[in-house]
Amino acid sequence: MKKIIAILIVIFSAAILSAQNKASSQWAMFHQAAEQDIHSAAKQYKALGNVKWKFKTNGKIFSSPAIVNDIGYIGSGDGCLYAIDTKSGKQHWKFKTGGPVHSSPAVYKDVVYFGSFDGYYYAIDAVTGKQKWKFRTGGEKWMGGLSYWGMKPEGIYMDDFWDYFLSSPIVDRQDERLTMYFGSSDGYLYAVNAGDGTLKWKFAANGIIHTSPVLNNGVIYFGAWDTYFYAVDAKTGKEKWKFKTGGNMAMSGIEASAVVENGLVYFGARDGYMYALNADKGSIAWKYDAENSWILSTPVISDDVLYVGTSDSYLLLALEAQTGVEKWRYKTNGYVFSSPTIAGGMIYFGDFTGKMNALDLASAGKKASEFSTESRKQHAATVLKNDTLNFMYTAKDADLSLYPANKKVMDEFYKLGPIVSSPAIKNGVLYFGSADGCFYALNLTE
Repeated sequence: MKKIIAILIVIFSAAILSAQNKASSQWAMFHQAAEQDIHSAAKQYKALGNVKWKFKTNGKIFSSPAIVNDIGYIGSGDGCLYAIDTKSGKQHWKFKTGGPVHSSPAVYKDVVYFGSFDGYYYAIDAVTGKQKWKFRTGGEKWMGGLSYWGMKPEGIYMDDFWDYFLSSPIVDRQDERLTMYFGSSDGYLYAVNAGDGTLKWKFAANGIIHTSPVLNNGVIYFGAWDTYFYAVDAKTGKEKWKFKTGGNMAMSGIEASAVVENGLVYFGARDGYMYALNADKGSIAWKYDAENSWILSTPVISDDVLYVGTSDSYLLLALEAQTGVEKWRYKTNGYVFSSPTIAGGMIYFGDFTGKMNALDLASAGKKASEFSTESRKQHAATVLKNDTLNFMYTAKDADLSLYPANKKVMDEFYKLGPIVSSPAIKNGVLYFGSADGCFYALNLTE
């Protein structure tokens, strides 16, 4: 078994020494463009081409785009949700909130739903950008704690550097009324009337919920930072079952959202495992050892193969969906937190060095193309070691028992324009956001 590398080794060791489905509404709501291409595109190689356009915001983008009716909707750390014309790359409108928008938007008919770190979930008119309603949670925050992971200075509250996501809503028609489901940092999963924003029910977990819920056969599935994965009745909000993952300091919690297919619910955790559970009872079907790497990305399944990214081993994994047996792996240049998207026999995903990858599935990833952000091109030579993320190299001689020293390394990494956003594809164009603040549209070429 490989040792924990990069940030996990560094922070954990320093602390001792000093003693983030087709049947799922989630998929349908904000990956609808990609799903259309999955079924319609011929299975031929489509490489990453030139930049069609890029739109600059004033904050890091961790939100994933929704592409509907020639408009791309995406959130930014500058506190705005943007509506961008996909043909021209010009702003159609923007809606300002009071906090970073790291939630990915869900679009139903002419309404866009999303959450903000200001503590509200919003319903916005998709055409005009005007607010229809907003719902107040008990407050949104990043995961963290006093002297987090034992770092200094003691007694200071520290945010988790790797907590990128805010729960993204899903919308479902239930009993002739639309219901929106989402999690919150206040530890509740909410069911809200999507028409007027009134509360239907809320379910209490024992920790922050930054995962996005998935709905299948009347059951909501989601994970929380309390290390538990939950199944909740979508109508009543009553718990059906819960499953505990591992918990050991840095190797603890669930940031990755789930996918449900063929009676199994699949999700990754920060304990270093990928899980497949029986969707009805929560019993374990299999788990895959990710070699001391977190799994923050949401898996995607195609032709009975599950694809998911890992953190410290820098991998995209291809696993047999029914057994968890590894079929092949593809090594990238950095953490893979971006959830992959499949279209036309290709899989697309970003990595933390600011690179978008495109792999041909028929070749098991041996045929590939890549795109680097301008930020990566500018800073790779000074930030990366041999073009690869290396925490110790970037830290140089810094005292990594200190929280500010770790933050400085992360600030260096962010110069690369890391891609945590998951791509959407429509009409031969791939869309994604980057921590360099840009919303990109790339042409795909045969």
